[in-house]
Amino acid sequence: MIHPLLRQPAYRLIDQSSLGPMFQAEQSFATDDTLCASTKVQGAVLRAWVHLNTVVLGIQDARLPHLKDGIRLLHERGYRPVVRNSGGLAVVLDEDVLNLSLILPENDGIQIDSGYEAMTSLIQQMFRDVTDAIVAGEIVGSYCPGSFDLSIEGKKFAGISQRRVRGGVAVQIYLSVRKSGSERAALIRDFYDAAIQGEPTRHTYPAIIPETMASLEELLGIPLTVQDVLKRAYDVLGSVSELKSGTLDAAEQEMLAAQLDRMWKRNEPIRDIEHQLTEE
Repeated sequence: MIHPLLRQPAYRLIDQSSLGPMFQAEQSFATDDTLCASTKVQGAVLRAWVHLNTVVLGIQDARLPHLKDGIRLLHERGYRPVVRNSGGLAVVLDEDVLNLSLILPENDGIQIDSGYEAMTSLIQQMFRDVTDAIVAGEIVGSYCPGSFDLSIEGKKFAGISQRRVRGGVAVQIYLSVRKSGSERAALIRDFYDAAIQGEPTRHTYPAIIPETMASLEELLGIPLTVQDVLKRAYDVLGSVSELKSGTLDAAEQEMLAAQLDRMWKRNEPIRDIEHQLTEE
């Protein structure tokens, strides 16, 4: 049954899933904060986004004792690091990982679990024609583990996070659509090995077992693309709400510039490390 939070009067659809290599993760996190701040006026949004060969780091990851060595490894594997403006730990983004952001107005207060449950409901409804085995619960051994990991038969394919800004809630999910989920997990395992090197840390980082993660295509045994999955999301939300294609308006573009400046400043230490690596 579809979660009541998903029944919004209308959704503005913002599709940023095919903008290519010039569209960077800093822009996505700044965009979600902008949309949170405007959603009480503008209404609910579903934003789709894809970033090429990016490892998104949490705030705690940026404090790893040998972060420079971890970033060197990511560069060697062809990935760029970005520190997001919210909690959680490292995740992998690439052309076959679809990110969805549900931006909802917090009119009567949205409980934290309700946001997670709404996104879980959306994903379950999206694939109800092929499986009823999608469940929420922490998958030990996965990267960025949490209580609302989504899995099939013990293998994680998605993780959900939330961010709240000025009257709006952004419920964000990454969905590993195609290719090897375990290879993505192995990349993060190797990153932590390089960035920790056995030293004690104040924060607990996951001991990653790559076999605990997979893609939807691997788990469901059907061919899938990012656009296939996005269409499924539109079909579910369109069954309960009006869908309207949209973009950021002039006021939101102005807010976005300020939010993006904050993201660039947050990532200055990472850029400094990358500059050092280029000079070695």
